[in-house]
Amino acid sequence: MDRRSEIRDFLTIRRARVTPEQAGLILSPLSGARRVPGLRREEVAQLSGVSVPYYTRLERGDARGATDAVLDAIARALRLDDAERAHLFDLVRATNAPTAGTAAPSRPARQPVRPGLRDLVETISGVPAYIRNARLDLLVGNALAHALFAPIFDSPARPANAARFTFLDPAAPTFYPGWDAVADQTVATLRAEVGRSPYDKALSDLIGELSTRGGEAFRRRWALHDVRRHRTGAKRVNHPLVGELTFTYETTQLTADDGLYLILCSVPPGSRDAETLGLLASWNSPRPAGGTSTRRT
Repeated sequence: MDRRSEIRDFLTIRRARVTPEQAGLILSPLSGARRVPGLRREEVAQLSGVSVPYYTRLERGDARGATDAVLDAIARALRLDDAERAHLFDLVRATNAPTAGTAAPSRPARQPVRPGLRDLVETISGVPAYIRNARLDLLVGNALAHALFAPIFDSPARPANAARFTFLDPAAPTFYPGWDAVADQTVATLRAEVGRSPYDKALSDLIGELSTRGGEAFRRRWALHDVRRHRTGAKRVNHPLVGELTFTYETTQLTADDGLYLILCSVPPGSRDAETLGLLASWNSPRPAGGTSTRRT
């Protein structure tokens, strides 16, 4: 991926989204009609306390000498949220990093999950729990996670990956009643990861696959350069066995395992969603000795 063009496109799109009024600028009635939808480059430079040539050079992807203080000032001028600010810093760091030949190696395409960590996840009961990597590959899950996310684990779009399922599996719009929001979230997560891991070949290959096979639905979202942090939230699914279910999720980065995340899903006790999840759990629990298990993996 062209890191200079990533900076250019990100800053250009963000500048176009901020109006002079939002930025607190007072326009003269003699200034005439504006030819840009948002801020002009000179206005961003003014708000950031840098020269127009400096900001112009930065927006064209030349980030040499960009300090944290300057990037903070530009982030404030463009009204970037925490995720967008972090993304800008990631892009600049990647652009100023050593050449690809001497850069840090990317993560392996299929990160192994330590046996002890795998055993821990598989012994969690009562709530769906699984581990994914930054590319949204679902690496290991407990029995209830396999049951809840069976359409992803069993998807013909292999290997099991939330983004690949969302854009390449025809079952995804049925599984996700709010498919558009899920698609937005998925692309924004991948876009942020591109900034953090510019040398991850497996990630680049995934983006290429989705751009080619995911059609306009993926390409249009990718071109927006939206980035978000999705560490907690709610998601609604239409499960093929038990119907609609809404759950919340919490995501924890595993500091001892670079690039891996533990996700725990939950529902309010005593709620209809809790009854639905309990029904799914009972259908997928092992039978007593001599019986037949209905667990789906």
